[in-house]
Amino acid sequence: MTPVDDDFQHGTVLLSGIVGSTAYGLAGPDSDVDRLGMFAAPTLSLLGLHTPRDSHVTTSPDVTFHEAAKLARLALGGNPTASELLWLPDDLYERRTPLGDEAISLRTAFLSAPRVHDAYLGYATQQFRKLLSRDPSWTHRKIAKHARHLMRLVNQGHELYTTGHVTIRLPDPERYHAFGESVAADPDAARPFMADAEERFATARTVLPREPESAAAEDWLLRVRKAFWEG
Repeated sequence: MTPVDDDFQHGTVLLSGIVGSTAYGLAGPDSDVDRLGMFAAPTLSLLGLHTPRDSHVTTSPDVTFHEAAKLARLALGGNPTASELLWLPDDLYERRTPLGDEAISLRTAFLSAPRVHDAYLGYATQQFRKLLSRDPSWTHRKIAKHARHLMRLVNQGHELYTTGHVTIRLPDPERYHAFGESVAADPDAARPFMADAEERFATARTVLPREPESAAAEDWLLRVRKAFWEG
């Protein structure tokens, strides 16, 4: 049972699991357990004037559930956070259904080189700019967390760009913690890493296509719509 089961009609959750720092292996004793999932809205509810929300987000605990079409659109756009749901280690899934497993089997169909490049390196660059802003309200702990996730986005994105696969559970979390502490002490310490990241992506040979297989994603979504015609 996930913490938001009561927010959905019985049986509409297609896939859910634990994501974020716990999934990466970066969680500390005070870290929250983040969850991400995908649900299917009743097809008939999408045809009227007032359509249902396509995302349900709660905090304490942190839980995000996207409707199937929204998650597919986010994944097709290369969104790292949404795509994470399709790449979790098996032990981190809390609910799997046949249609959820189909989405996992199609995860490479959602990929395209330009979108993965722009999403992962772009998000990392945003994190980098935030770090350099030296917001006085940011604590040492918050800066370190942003730095860890900057490094994660770059490394996972480069792996996905060059191999077509992404490893969610990081093999060397200690390196990320050390980087976070270094940047928290001096945000400029992130500059060499980001310069190297831009060079790595610029010189990398990608295995990904120029465009995702949108037709495969569309076929899957139509199967979802057929299965949940009335809910």
